[in-house]
Amino acid sequence: FLLGGFPAWETTRVWSALPLCSMYLLALLGNLTILSIVRSERSLHAPMYLLLAMLALADLGLSTSTFPTVLRVLWLEAREISFGPCLAQMFFIHVFADIESAVILAMAFDRYVAICHPLRYSSILTNAMTAKICVAIVTRATLVLLPLPILLSQLCFTKVRQLSHPYCLHPDVIKHADSDVRLHSTYGLFVLLSTLGLDLLFVLLSYLLILKTILNVATWRGRLKALNTCLSHICAVLLFFIPMICLSMMHQFLKHVSPQAYAVTANLHFLVPPILNPIVYSVKAKPIRRRMLEVLCQSGIHKARGDIC
Repeated sequence: FLLGGFPAWETTRVWSALPLCSMYLLALLGNLTILSIVRSERSLHAPMYLLLAMLALADLGLSTSTFPTVLRVLWLEAREISFGPCLAQMFFIHVFADIESAVILAMAFDRYVAICHPLRYSSILTNAMTAKICVAIVTRATLVLLPLPILLSQLCFTKVRQLSHPYCLHPDVIKHADSDVRLHSTYGLFVLLSTLGLDLLFVLLSYLLILKTILNVATWRGRLKALNTCLSHICAVLLFFIPMICLSMMHQFLKHVSPQAYAVTANLHFLVPPILNPIVYSVKAKPIRRRMLEVLCQSGIHKARGDIC
């Protein structure tokens, strides 16, 4: 296959790679910081923060699966990718996206239990239950998505094909097969609706129940604070789910779509959330925010002492 590019950036390809490289480094820094803090602070070994660490792992996997080929296309103009590596990249991209989707649902359920049933929280969501949820999330993603590369390996591709994105995605790859792809297309749509589609539905339901509880119980100041947190979470959730669902529908049902529409929709889903999630979910969490400030203050103190010496 020939990987697609960024249509609007072709004339400034090398300079366009600089902000993308910065985005990748920010995603790595933010998510590795979360993992480091949750791992080192025993007080954060609680369901909410364990799920946050799982989200950081999913973001790291998603960004590491997508950014390298994006930068390779922009910096080196190396568009060729053989069938095997393309299938491997496709599998890992979709697996980590599915894991992130399920983790976001688990985090929404965690907040629902904590706000709507606070007295039962410690008995419902224990660390052992959280570990089982994480295992179930990884198992679901692997079992549901493993058939995709196996089925694709049986298709016939007779010549070099130009993909729409600088990474391999299932709905994009099957469009270029010379075989009958109705089974593959149907299964891909089933996977999308049964994972991301259902997850989004239950996430929105959880936040609706949370908002209902907040508006019935809290004071005005508490309501505003909770609404601020919920709205930021909902915006991050929609930014993750909506572009992927729209992208799959565009590949499935629309024949003539501009390259710019494909590029913008795909990049909103795959490149932005790994950077945005550490900000939205971590900065809103007081213990992690406090620990980050402590680390920064200690670094500043050590630097000042070094300058004095």
